[in-house]
Amino acid sequence: MPLCGIDEAGRGPLAGPLTIAGVILHQTIEGLNDSKKLTEKKREELFDIITRNSVYHIARFSVAQIDELGLSVCLAAGLREIMSVLGEADYLYDGNSKFGVSGIRTMVKADATVPEVSAASILAKVTRDREMQELALQYPQYGFDGHKGYGTASHIEALRLYGQCEIHRKTFKLKSLQPTLF
Repeated sequence: MPLCGIDEAGRGPLAGPLTIAGVILHQTIEGLNDSKKLTEKKREELFDIITRNSVYHIARFSVAQIDELGLSVCLAAGLREIMSVLGEADYLYDGNSKFGVSGIRTMVKADATVPEVSAASILAKVTRDREMQELALQYPQYGFDGHKGYGTASHIEALRLYGQCEIHRKTFKLKSLQPTLF
């Protein structure tokens, strides 16, 4: 039975979608690693190699879905979607929670040690980063092309200046932006 690695990108940002990728590799690919440990250029190169040499599926959840359903429900739905599309496999998900989905094993730091999970990490991150770069054109004042929606100092400053836009997660609250009671 083939091994299908699964990983996600966009779990912790203040803005933008959640992407979850599942990958079954057809052959060994050199240079795979946790996507966060690779340069953007290297991730882009590997994205094309992975998609040509694997069976994969990428599940995507919008900000509206994340706000309405919650991250855990979206993650579980993404895991089920990948299993439904890719069929019978040995599923290994990076991390320590299966979000109530049976038929999946978990492993902390699998994205840095298991090639299939590394490949999934790269597909999820590149897919999400590309979308955030497109969204940066619509909302240039937020700098999404740089921080990809994560809570950096520059992003928080943009939120102070401009407030939230439609791709910000309304259910994510920053204490630093909450009014004080003093």
